[in-house]
Amino acid sequence: MDGSQGGLGEAPLEPASVRRFLSDNPEFLTGDRGLLDELGLAVAVGNVVDFGPAVMARVHAAHQREATQRQQIEETARANFSAQAQTHGAVVDVLDSRNHSDLARRVDDLARQRFGLAAGVIALETEGHPPAAWKMLVEGQVDMILGGPHRLARMGFAPTALGLFDEKAEIIRSMAMVRMAMWEPSRQGLLAFGSTDPEGFTEDMGPELVAFLARVVERTAERWPILKPDQ
Repeated sequence: MDGSQGGLGEAPLEPASVRRFLSDNPEFLTGDRGLLDELGLAVAVGNVVDFGPAVMARVHAAHQREATQRQQIEETARANFSAQAQTHGAVVDVLDSRNHSDLARRVDDLARQRFGLAAGVIALETEGHPPAAWKMLVEGQVDMILGGPHRLARMGFAPTALGLFDEKAEIIRSMAMVRMAMWEPSRQGLLAFGSTDPEGFTEDMGPELVAFLARVVERTAERWPILKPDQ
């Protein structure tokens, strides 16, 4: 048998060919009730093909998906705008600090009052006493908490960071932490926020706003000298 003849040798149908055929032979579609039913179509007055329930349902479903996606985008945009506005307000609060202890108090206040978190903490690696209301860390502890010397931030839950929150540690379920470096010679520090919500901070969240706030805390803390261990 010649391979160029029969079904296996026929060229596949092109959409343009089907369209041209239906345009030249409209009765092929309008006269076939079974085919119209399968396609969810109906012939209206004037021999015009009308959309049936099945097609309308598909159109409605597509519209609903589009509306849901648009709503999600709008909600995300509003949440981002709100977070940015709260962060800018927090910056003003931080810049109004009068000393190191007031700075730590303000960080904790803005964490609870502005962001609805459980606590905000400033920690510093030091051999002596840290500034009042700051959390004392030993050398290398910032690296341990963040998970390595090259990590600048960590979002999510870190058991090694629970000690930062003292008596509130038992209710902390997620954290946002950013490395800081202050004074000369540089001293390693940490700005940490704790949430009671396991989804409050997650690993896939970007730390940009928290990092921005950490830079402000760094510069504000450097307004005042820190005493050496023997002073």
